Amino acid sequence: MTDTSAVTVTDRAADRINQILAGNPDGGTMLRVSVMGGGCSGFQYGFDIEADKQDDDLVIERNGATVLIDQISLMYLSGSEIDFVDDLIGASFQIKNPNATASCGCGTSFSI
Repeated sequence: MTDTSAVTVTDRAADRINQILAGNPDGGTMLRVSVMGGGCSGFQYGFDIEADKQDDDLVIERNGATVLIDQISLMYLSGSEIDFVDDLIGASFQIKNPNATASCGCGTSFSI
């Protein structure tokens, strides 16, 4: 699947993905973003380095960076923006998710 209208990746996120993957000795060349049950708000985001994509993955390419999202996670991430923020409290990937009705203070878990 190659339709990227459902989720966007900012330039900052793409640049950080490229930096991370350039130093990866295991050969992973893509970042998988997923949604799992858990976290303090019910669901949490997962970020993993992958070498292979699945046939039904949404593939987003931006500035040489590739992001993979499985179809189940896509149901929760539809319309989201994946960004990378580096501020006084730390550096992290952040997902601006219009489907989330609440999220925790750290931004890694949410509820629908």
